[in-house]
Amino acid sequence: VGLTALTMAEYFRDVNEQDVLLFIDNIFRFVQAGSEVSALLGRMPSAVGYQPTLSTEMGSLQERITSTKEGSITSIQAVYVPADDLTDPAPATTFAHLDATTVLSRGLAAKGIYPAVDPLDSTSTMLQPRIVGEEHYETAQRVKQTLQRYKELQDIIAILGLDELSEEDRLTVARARKLNVSYHNPSS
Repeated sequence: VGLTALTMAEYFRDVNEQDVLLFIDNIFRFVQAGSEVSALLGRMPSAVGYQPTLSTEMGSLQERITSTKEGSITSIQAVYVPADDLTDPAPATTFAHLDATTVLSRGLAAKGIYPAVDPLDSTSTMLQPRIVGEEHYETAQRVKQTLQRYKELQDIIAILGLDELSEEDRLTVARARKLNVSYHNPSS
């Protein structure tokens, strides 16, 4: 289905000279189908059970999603992440071809925090000083560092409490909590 949809998008881009927005839900199904076909062909699966041609197949699909003189294809793809493991070969291979990823967190959703977007796991190739400007880039990096340090302090806070943290770490916790409230509040 993924290849059929992409072929149709290419037709609208190349023949009708249109810009196309292609939604793929769920690209993991493409990987599963490739795995099943590979098994039927008698190919030896990789250590984690995926087809040995996973990288090549994903690359050929993703590289067709591009702009030409006639038009463009922009794709938004849902990616199922088995066991929430971002290093699993299927999502990792997919992510390598994407310009941006927005990672939804079950942990945040379980806490009732919406949108449940994990800012530490989400990425964008556009977050570069030459694109967004030096000040915006540096601010984003400081925010990520603060949130990462807060994440590292979670176990210490749970066991010993905030009072056992250094003054600097307490300040980091306060800042991270404010960032989380601001980031996850749709009205802000």
